Formats: sequence, structure tokens, C-alpha cells
Amino acid sequence: MTQTALVAPLDFKVIDRVAVVTFNRPEALNAMDPEMFAAFREALQRIAHDDDILVGIITAVGERAFSTGSDLKKTFPPSESFAELAFGRMGADKMDIFAGIDTPKPLIAAVNGIAVAGGLEIALFCDIRICSNKARFGLAEVRIGSIPGAGGTQRLPRAVGLSDAFLMLLTGDQADAAEALRMGLVSKVVEPSELLDTAMAIANRIKLNAPLAVRAVKRLVYEGLDTSLPNALKVERYVWGTLRNTEDRIEGRKAFTEKRPPVYRGK
Repeated sequence: MTQTALVAPLDFKVIDRVAVVTFNRPEALNAMDPEMFAAFREALQRIAHDDDILVGIITAVGERAFSTGSDLKKTFPPSESFAELAFGRMGADKMDIFAGIDTPKPLIAAVNGIAVAGGLEIALFCDIRICSNKARFGLAEVRIGSIPGAGGTQRLPRAVGLSDAFLMLLTGDQADAAEALRMGLVSKVVEPSELLDTAMAIANRIKLNAPLAVRAVKRLVYEGLDTSLPNALKVERYVWGTLRNTEDRIEGRKAFTEKRPPVYRGK
């Protein structure tokens, strides 16, 4: 079953429990103006809270650009002071595109072209990244006296390691698809015509698994990055015990024994 909704300048579709978010401002290299910014946050919230959605894919129209970040022609410095933005009501949302958004479900970035500045930071927010052979990645904010302000300095090193991250962050140089694959920024490089199908195939394999277990794995991985290995292993054991008697785990074992596909209910 396919449900379709248009939230210009962003397309949102749900195809058999997989949400596909497509940036749709190709004339502006999918740069994010305030309207697109709001639509994207709305899409992430929908993925997070809609029980009918199990996996999300983020991609863009065409082969030229995934996103170049903020549209500098339509976004201007805020009138509020930094303190107002940092501590005022709803201030954090104006400072960080991901503020207040917890997406427990897996997100796949299908990068079709240029992903720089905030565009790369969006890809880094996703859990799995694949790209076409036309993709290019970069965080060049130091060239204009700034820094990546939506997680780039923190998520890039976690994704690719310190040396490769520093090379990109301090020079502002771009990485092509082959280099992105080498450093682990993406998991696969495919032809442009195969990109969305490849992302959908990955999503379809994920959605066959027990939803509670999938979300538990995502949480464990990210929380484990922020603590010591012994503590992380203790939490892992606790979560294993929490899932042990769930209906889905019992169903998984029965299905394996009976040599049939499991039917998971997220319980």
C-alpha cells in the first residue's frame, strides 16, 4: 500500500511502511529555505511517531544535488540574540535543524549528488548512507569563517575517524564517492539509476526484522559511543533481558523452528 502526501518543497511518501522523504528544490540545489526546513522537521517527526512507519529514506530529486544546506538567499541572521535563541522558548529549534527530534527508527540517506554544509550534516544524521557515483561531500565552513553548526564537527569524526574528518573539516576540501566509500562515510556506491532501489532494498530488509529489536540496536549503538565499553556492555545485557520475553522474540524463535517467515507486531 502506498500513501502519498505533498509538503512543498518536499515530497513525503509511505511505501509499504517505508517513508521516503525527497528534497524537491532542484533549481536551488535543494538548499533549505525556511519552508523546506519546517517541512523536513515535520517529516522527521512523522517518521518518529507514526507506528505504521518502520524505516525512513532521505533523498532528493535529480542527480545534481542532495542538498547544499541553508539557502543563503532566503535565510538571514536571526534578530534574536544568541542567549534568546539558546535559552528562549523554541529557541533551540532555530539553532539546530535536529533539535528536539528523536528518531528511534533507522534512517537511510540516499545521496544522489552534492552533499555539502547542512546537506552533509543531514546525511550524517542518518544511520546508513549510500550514494551515487556522482555524489560529492564537503564541509567547507572554515573557508567563510564559520564551523559546521548542525553536528558536522561531532558526527563526521564518529563516522570516518579523526584523521579523515580533520582533513575535510580543516581544509574544506570535498570528497568524491570513491573517497567517501574508502573512509567509511558511505556503505555503498551505485549508479544514479540504482540509488533509490538500493536504498529501498535495504529498508525492506530492515523492516522484516522485529521492530523493538531494531530500535533497541540503534539506541544501544549511539548510547554506547558516549560511555565506556564495560558500561555499554552492561546496558546491552539489560536490553537483551528486556527483550527476552517479548512476543516478537518468541515469535522469531517459533518461526525459525517452523521454517516460516516471522510475523512481528512490535510487542
